[in-house]
Amino acid sequence: MSLKLNVIALALLVLFASHANAQVFDVTANGARPNADSTQALLATWKQACASPTRSKVVVPKGIFMITKAILQGPCKAPIEFNLQGTLQAPPVGSGNFKGGDTWIAFDNVNFLTVSGFGVFDGQGSSAWGQKCDHTELCGSRPINIRFDFVTNSIVQDVTSRDSKQFHVNVLGGRNVTFHNFKAIAPGNSPNTDGIHIGRSTDVKILNSNIQTGDDCVSIGDGSKQITVTKVTCGPGHGISIGSLGKYPNEQPVQGIFVTGCTLINTQNGVRIKTWPNSYPGTASDIHFEDIVMENVGNPVLIDQEYCPRNECNLKVPSKVKLSNISFKSIRGTTSTPLAVNLVCSQAFPCQNVILQDINLRSSGSGGQVTSHCKNVKPTVSGTQIPAPCLTTG
Repeated sequence: MSLKLNVIALALLVLFASHANAQVFDVTANGARPNADSTQALLATWKQACASPTRSKVVVPKGIFMITKAILQGPCKAPIEFNLQGTLQAPPVGSGNFKGGDTWIAFDNVNFLTVSGFGVFDGQGSSAWGQKCDHTELCGSRPINIRFDFVTNSIVQDVTSRDSKQFHVNVLGGRNVTFHNFKAIAPGNSPNTDGIHIGRSTDVKILNSNIQTGDDCVSIGDGSKQITVTKVTCGPGHGISIGSLGKYPNEQPVQGIFVTGCTLINTQNGVRIKTWPNSYPGTASDIHFEDIVMENVGNPVLIDQEYCPRNECNLKVPSKVKLSNISFKSIRGTTSTPLAVNLVCSQAFPCQNVILQDINLRSSGSGGQVTSHCKNVKPTVSGTQIPAPCLTTG
């Protein structure tokens, strides 16, 4: 798989490196100025570049450019690059320029998009993190730093999302989208700041990236298929998660998730799959975690089909999300919790074909014993098994 990923990544980098001959559209030509509201200049520059019949490049030079809200709309007539060399800065909550809503910067319905330039999307999220919001809707009125809605055949590389008010990145309806050398940075106490959330998308790759947040580093929602997460460093945060699934009706299947070669450091969870009890029906299958290093990680290997934050669920009714063909292979390092392997599946639909291979997890504390637990699942085990594997279904 690693050779295939390298070939894919190289092909994408070569494909999108050909912007050297692109027509350049600099936002300062339309009136953008450092330390001033440059929203209209950004929108006007994008519109001009998007209308170009040949390759185009939107350039945001070095400096801090204040943006209230910008939806960068396609389709464009030719491949387009968004070259961010400086910083786009969102207004803080409470300022006269804060627009609210769930969107700050969005790329919408764009084919052959490149986002590059070593710049920063600065959400100024600290102004929002201390404020109360409706947790039942996951603080949904807070803006996501960067949305990629119905973006296809595209690459995001060498840029940073910093201090988002909500998710750093949301990918919806995407196809063939690659994140390479991407960074998402926020303190560990920043709520609901998932690094990259993927939903209803196919063939999304997250490669060689660093994600430090207050929530999931990567979260994969319903309708996600053929998702690859490789060589991602995660922490702080809640780990790398499939789900949560089953909360809403008509959720689409999750299928073909490959998480490999990642390192998790001081995260609340490791690699996990989570579904709601008393859920709507759904399926998740062909999910594989392999070659994962844990450093002082809580709950390193976790299936949680009784996921119920804030105890607002009916745990007496089992989850209706069917999980199958799941593997945890070569998971090693240290755990901050005694229960290192915890597989809690649904009584109504026990997990099918779960594999544990070469698990080596030891306590990061004073050397206490680590344990495993199974519920409604009987995994197939092989190789090293530390802790001793759970083989019962109770």
